[in-house]
Amino acid sequence: MLKVSIVCLGVLSLTACAGRVPQPVPMVLVSDRQLDCSAIEAELKLNNQKISDLAIERGWKMGQNAVAGVVGFMIWPAWLGLDFQDAAGKEATALSQRNDYLLALYRERCAPKTQTASLPLTEQPAQARGPVLSPLASNTELAAGFVNR
Repeated sequence: MLKVSIVCLGVLSLTACAGRVPQPVPMVLVSDRQLDCSAIEAELKLNNQKISDLAIERGWKMGQNAVAGVVGFMIWPAWLGLDFQDAAGKEATALSQRNDYLLALYRERCAPKTQTASLPLTEQPAQARGPVLSPLASNTELAAGFVNR
């Protein structure tokens, strides 16, 4: 019984070495209130670079898991090297969610304010321009307005 316990303890300790613990970024930080437009853009670029680095790491981990899985059929302790934590995937998802939040913040703070364009009025007197037609005018008012022009 003691041998079985030692083997189980050894297996558990070796499986803990297979992958790293994910450290996801929180979606909202306290310092987000002080970010200006250029700081938001810089953080978005940095997060995108981290996401691409994590994609490379995730690809390597998938390769490592495939090799450990195949070799594990011949030498079973190789299965202890499998990484089931998917730290890179979880961190990339958290960064993507943070980017979505930062984009919404950027649109709120830095988006150009829309203005309605208006045509300049000509220097004609009001009588020469004709009556102003309401969008709620009746058919007779519309007909009279078109005939008078």
